[in-house]
Amino acid sequence: MVPVSHGEVWADDSGGDGLPLVLLHPGVGDSEVWDPVLPQLVERHRVIRYDVRGYGRSPAPTAEYFPARDLSEVLDHFAIERAVLVGSSMGGATSVDFALEEPGRVAGLALFVPGVTGYEGLDAGEFFERLEPLATAGDMDGIVRLGLGAWAQAGGGTPESDPVAAALCRAVLPAWFSNIGHQLTGPPAFDRLREISAPTLLALGEMDRPEVVRCNEEMAERIPGCRLVRLEASDHYPTLREPDHVVRLIRELYAEAA
Repeated sequence: MVPVSHGEVWADDSGGDGLPLVLLHPGVGDSEVWDPVLPQLVERHRVIRYDVRGYGRSPAPTAEYFPARDLSEVLDHFAIERAVLVGSSMGGATSVDFALEEPGRVAGLALFVPGVTGYEGLDAGEFFERLEPLATAGDMDGIVRLGLGAWAQAGGGTPESDPVAAALCRAVLPAWFSNIGHQLTGPPAFDRLREISAPTLLALGEMDRPEVVRCNEEMAERIPGCRLVRLEASDHYPTLREPDHVVRLIRELYAEAA
């Protein structure tokens, strides 16, 4: 357990030398979302991953916090001055925020289906409108089905057709609710993307929600020198859909950053 401001998070360090990789998970899964790619990554690199407050093995938040500041404190705990950040969805948004706040500590960015603050075309309002009555009724199975229908089309969009994604989604439901009113966002990042100076790769999922695809395309256009990759068989779970391709892209970005 790693202490952070007014709380703590679970983190794992594979050990080793050299420039480390830091993996930041999405909101639709905890750090176990990296399990399909982790063995190949630790073969060559020191890899650190952690669970955001309320997710996985990290306790629920009890105070307001900024995810990018938690990332900074995790790096401090492991005495890491610079790292290559690998962020998926929510973890991608945190990686972008951190690269803007502390650019000297970011050697490279590998962003998979990333989110970003300040992008007006990415509105989850409709999703949460549909979620609210399910939550009120305590229908967790219904929420899982709603989540898979929105984010897991490549796996069939149902718990029966996509049990691994369903398990990840079900496991993070408590975190969705415990983070309300606690997880804060910093200044909007979308209009500042041109300030990013680290080598950046952005991989979008062709089977992701159309508004996420558009957001990712526009992000790649704004980040200087960003390499845009289209994952044809991926939705919002690229590590489940195309793990070998994800590993290859991370290794390519790492080589450029190092």
